[in-house]
Amino acid sequence: MEERIGKGLIRIGAMTEEQVEDVLARQKDGTNRLFGEIAIELGYVDDEAIKRYLDSK
Repeated sequence: MEERIGKGLIRIGAMTEEQVEDVLARQKDGTNRLFGEIAIELGYVDDEAIKRYLDSK
């Protein structure tokens, strides 16, 4: 089963559960934006954290 990006970012220590929940709640508000886009905009992660997540898969 494919790991969800939020769980992966928690696994590598880049985000907290609360931050992931915040991003998911914002996605449910009808936005068509990607999880990573929202997380970066909110300052929860940066491009380096996303790269570390992708490299860890």
